[in-house]
Amino acid sequence: MNIIQMARPILIIAASIPVILAAMIAIPMISNPQIPFSAANADDKIAIELIKYDLKKISLGVTDRLTPQKSETLSISDDGSLKYVFSTPNSEPIQKSMMLEKSQITKLTALVKETGFMQLPIDSIPADETKTEFTKFSLKVTLNGKTKHIQWPEQNATSEFIPPLVSNVEFELEKLINQTKN
Repeated sequence: MNIIQMARPILIIAASIPVILAAMIAIPMISNPQIPFSAANADDKIAIELIKYDLKKISLGVTDRLTPQKSETLSISDDGSLKYVFSTPNSEPIQKSMMLEKSQITKLTALVKETGFMQLPIDSIPADETKTEFTKFSLKVTLNGKTKHIQWPEQNATSEFIPPLVSNVEFELEKLINQTKN
């Protein structure tokens, strides 16, 4: 047996060690994709307002105008108070409110802080001109005195990329809207 044949198993073992270590680190992160609560602290002050509009393009002859068919507003303050308002053009708004648990506020704060949401370089993502009906979101987050305001349409109403962290924040807030409705 020559030296090259003896070194081959040693090289294979040495090369597999980093792969095994990487798998041991990655598997818990993939199987438990929760936001670490360590990102939030007790001094954080957060206020969130999400407005969800269902828009429809109405032709006025020469011009077109987007008009809201309904809107849903979700407002959350750092004390845990949540206010939900559902409105349509020809009816009185329906208001509901509830108190969130401290853990839910901590989770939202950690989501905003951990993902870098406040440092997003975008403020608005336009909808495609060809869309006649779509949902548009407007999100305003104030964290420790700094405010970030972003507007975007649903993914199928734009050809532009909507960052996943915007979608993640939207998803968490949509869960709260559904919880409030029920």
